[in-house]
Amino acid sequence: MIPTRKKEFWSAVYIRYVRWWISRNFKEVKIMPFEPRAGHSVLMLCNHFSWWDGFIANWTAVYNLKRRYHVMMQQDQFLQRSYLRYIGAYSIKKGSRELLESLTYSARLLDDARNMIVIFPQGELYSNHETHIHVEKGVYKLIEQIKGPCQVVYHCILIDYFESLKPRAYIHQFDCGLAGEITFEELKQRINDFHRQALENQKVMKH
Repeated sequence: MIPTRKKEFWSAVYIRYVRWWISRNFKEVKIMPFEPRAGHSVLMLCNHFSWWDGFIANWTAVYNLKRRYHVMMQQDQFLQRSYLRYIGAYSIKKGSRELLESLTYSARLLDDARNMIVIFPQGELYSNHETHIHVEKGVYKLIEQIKGPCQVVYHCILIDYFESLKPRAYIHQFDCGLAGEITFEELKQRINDFHRQALENQKVMKH
């Protein structure tokens, strides 16, 4: 695996660029009210439907959750954008011995309450209209290794246009529980219950 070399200066520059870039392409990014647990790191599990997901999650990490953003990336994608290691990205290589190394590395990052890691538990892109969220076993193998207080959050991005030419991104966040206190079956059930709840909440969204 290739570790992050996160630099606070470049992270600050990058999030300003992300904010400008999102404002150019979206009518609105609306984050539903959510307060993270004080003194806990955050493992953010996101639905994965677009190229924008990591950038929007970065936005959420900085402006809503107030955590230091990190993201786990497939190694082939990471190598194409290796500059992202300076804003918190690091690599994972599925199907190799390096996988376990990446999971252990992630757990150590989450032992620090200042940190947040973004993971896409589905493992690949799915439609934004998907009603079931598949969760790969590697996510729970990571959770089992976390020693510090860590909150597991499901982060669901849903897109609507309404009357605008540009999309609106609505961010729904849910507390799945604490690492070490939930089983894999409970995690999968809660993520899917929360996902269906987000879809229902979206139907009555004001614009």
